[in-house]
Amino acid sequence: MSSFEADIERYRHELRVHCYRMLGSYDEAEDLVQETFLRAWRARGEFEGRSSVRAWLYRIATNACIDVRRPRRVLPYQLEPASFPATALPARDDVAWLQPFPDVLLDRAEEPDAVAIRRETIELAFLIAIQHLPARQRAVLIFRDVLGWSARETAAAVSLSVAAVNSALQRARPVLREHLPSHRSEWSARGSSDDERKLLQRYLTAWDNADPAALAALMHEDIRITMPPYPFWFSGIDDAIRSLTPNLTPARWRFLPTTVNHQPTLAAYLEHHLFALDIFRVEEGRIAEITAFETTDHQRFGLPEELR
Repeated sequence: MSSFEADIERYRHELRVHCYRMLGSYDEAEDLVQETFLRAWRARGEFEGRSSVRAWLYRIATNACIDVRRPRRVLPYQLEPASFPATALPARDDVAWLQPFPDVLLDRAEEPDAVAIRRETIELAFLIAIQHLPARQRAVLIFRDVLGWSARETAAAVSLSVAAVNSALQRARPVLREHLPSHRSEWSARGSSDDERKLLQRYLTAWDNADPAALAALMHEDIRITMPPYPFWFSGIDDAIRSLTPNLTPARWRFLPTTVNHQPTLAAYLEHHLFALDIFRVEEGRIAEITAFETTDHQRFGLPEELR
């Protein structure tokens, strides 16, 4: 490995997190880091050292992410658990490409500007909310409010004037607040708390006992269950319990508590094999949302392939 390759390789983990925040997709973040390194290699002779290598790479990575063009998916319906077709409801924007990010990699990607990857900047709700911003506004908000870069540093990274950066940030913040859950300010910025772990244990006990009423007691009235990339969701306790009840067969399922995106998570094993990750958002001591991702990639998340 050349000295240039070694110099840029040490930024791989934090650039992966940056691209993930920009795009909400782990696979695309991986691809964009590779694209960043390729662009950097091609432009290595043009780097004049006016900024740090890190700032230069962030600029390349950000522009690569801005170049990504995807139509926003609209979810046309809420799934009626008992029947199809689903009951028609007002359309709702959704991020079809949303993917979870392994905590085992977040632990390697501590950004120099922060003691650790802050939970509130990597949680699924935050990632979904910032996808409502135009790409350049999204980049400005990440640089200014997440990474703590100055307006001048941000302007250089996104090819805008300082005045344009300040204007973009003023426009971005209200949109972000509009799309974040109402109790966003109450979330902890640390890892899963003892209370959250105890809540998941009560959830597991209710599941093992095949007790829908006990599950319902752990949920907010307006709980939502989603399963990206499937274009439906369940909303409210009644629909959530109706969707879960057919699967309340403890003999077929095993669960392993873990964390993903710094959120409390249950790795779900069907017939002993990894099947999905159920990521929980907890508000005021109850479950506000469950986002379920099908996966068999145990290595990516540092999980056993089978659970006996």
